[in-house]
Amino acid sequence: MKCPYCGAEDTRVIDSRSSEDGLSIRRRRVCEKCGKRFTTYEKIETMPIIVIKKDGSRQEFDRQKLIERILRACQKRKVSMESINRLADEIEGKAINSPQKEISTTEIGELVLLGLWKIDEVAYVRFASVYRDFDSLETFIAALNELKEKRLEEALTPDLTEDAPEGEEA
Repeated sequence: MKCPYCGAEDTRVIDSRSSEDGLSIRRRRVCEKCGKRFTTYEKIETMPIIVIKKDGSRQEFDRQKLIERILRACQKRKVSMESINRLADEIEGKAINSPQKEISTTEIGELVLLGLWKIDEVAYVRFASVYRDFDSLETFIAALNELKEKRLEEALTPDLTEDAPEGEEA
């Protein structure tokens, strides 16, 4: 590994440990020539995920862009960054683990909606209004009515595992 300070190629690893996310290895190195220390990260090389946009064009998946869109929907809501990152992790994980290495913006949008539905209903409606391109008050009201129906269904659907004796499921 080349020293970023003096350019010498004679460096050695003095410490290695897993990163917090467990997806990379953090290495502390020291240059044998100038004595300066620096950090490098080693991670698994993966095939890039390609996003197919509505117009048919393709671009590489950008996690930061995904987080920015989710943040915009959650603006001024009590949604933690941890929840937003967890949703982004879920979506990225589904894309990475998919047999195809391409995912459409439609699929990503549906995954975001599904995740926001569980996190914050207002953020869900905000994202849906942009994603589904609401062009009138009627489409907005229809989305709100759909949201009300889903909430009512969830409230009326009994949790069958609650009444089951311990160790048994319904």
